[in-house]
Amino acid sequence: MALNYIWIAFFLLAFVVALVKLVFLGDTAVFPEIINSTFASSKTAFEISLGLTGVLSLWLGIMKIGEKGGVIQLFARLLSPLFSKLFPEIPKGHPVTGSIFMNLAANILGLDNAATPLGLKAMEGLQELNPRKDTASNPMIMFLVLNTSGLTLIPISIMVYRAQMGAAQPTDVFVPILLATFFSTMAGIIAVSLYQRINLLNR
Repeated sequence: MALNYIWIAFFLLAFVVALVKLVFLGDTAVFPEIINSTFASSKTAFEISLGLTGVLSLWLGIMKIGEKGGVIQLFARLLSPLFSKLFPEIPKGHPVTGSIFMNLAANILGLDNAATPLGLKAMEGLQELNPRKDTASNPMIMFLVLNTSGLTLIPISIMVYRAQMGAAQPTDVFVPILLATFFSTMAGIIAVSLYQRINLLNR
């Protein structure tokens, strides 16, 4: 709901500024420029979305094959010691662990749009385990922090955006994004672990 108000404020503010420029500064081209920029921005957004569709379809297809073939469950079992440390309240072998892994895998590959439905599915599973339905549980808080901090090893979406917009080296952002998301994820894990009294140093 708040997002609707923000968008309405954007449009109203742009209209008021354009009206001021027209009345007080005599800028008669301001409204045609707004209309032209609106169509140009819409065209650019559509072209970027169209180009990103192929990349998302490819990686989502690979992840779906991995899910059907049992690779996702295998990785989830391999990472179960880490998950049991970060999510001590989730029973071992619970199916929600696979959903959490798939969401984190999509984030690691930089597939932000693909990670959203996977994150919602994981949250639904965590809500089933939540004894207090009106309050976020500790695993939900930890998962939300991991999701939003967004550790990214291969920023596929951003590199596609940069390539479509004509960047000379679309992969230049690889190392900065890797460092930024690594430290943001570590900071989030440490902060939540301190709050939830999780001893990360206890092997």
